[in-house]
Amino acid sequence: MKISIITVSYNSIKTISDTINSVFGQTYNNIEYIIIDGGSTDGTFEYVNSYKNRIHKIISEPDNGIYDAMNKGISIATGDIIGILNSDDLFSSNSILSDVVSEFILDKDLDIVYGDLVYVSKNNTDKIIRTWISRSYFNNFFEYGNVPPHPSLFVKNHIYSEIGKFNLHFKLAADYEFMLRLFKLNTYKSRYVNKIFVKMRLGGATNKSVKNIFLGNIEILNAWRINNIKIPYLLFPIRVYKKLIQFL
Repeated sequence: MKISIITVSYNSIKTISDTINSVFGQTYNNIEYIIIDGGSTDGTFEYVNSYKNRIHKIISEPDNGIYDAMNKGISIATGDIIGILNSDDLFSSNSILSDVVSEFILDKDLDIVYGDLVYVSKNNTDKIIRTWISRSYFNNFFEYGNVPPHPSLFVKNHIYSEIGKFNLHFKLAADYEFMLRLFKLNTYKSRYVNKIFVKMRLGGATNKSVKNIFLGNIEILNAWRINNIKIPYLLFPIRVYKKLIQFL
């Protein structure tokens, strides 16, 4: 099976080498690597382009934000499976993609695989700050404050054609809205793997300020509304609790 990995970047010269090397270092070799750059001005594109013989598709042009860039990558991906690894993230080991593809090979009916994630220090990716442990999907998964870590999510390519890509009306929580739609409005078969898939540097757009945290939560409420799903009364207290225990 071919797996497409999409990296979106914008002025990421300080971190993108870790991301690229974690893809190049994978033991699985049927990888289509796609990088969508938003028109960086700090040397990111020049660095990425220096690997043009190893990166299958490179686009560098202005976009309408991170989710627009992800949609561009999804639109040109030709792999059986699609994963998204942002330019400040990296795979936790060299065997992650082999492990993911093995799950799909073992179960031909499988549509989705996801795992766990750790938040790490910006300057030391071996220093773990938070650990995001997920669980297998069940009917009230989202109602109980659960959500798969999006960077650990691997989805069959055909699904994006069937349910659509990221909704660009959402600037901070389009990944949450997509996963809500993916799991709650459909019956795709998923498998949770209890393993750290990705190291994610702290400081992403959603959590970089109190304002963005507030706006992100508003978008989460809107994700439930636009999909005509009843919003759980205790959704946010449970989500806060789930985040707090990640530090333990």
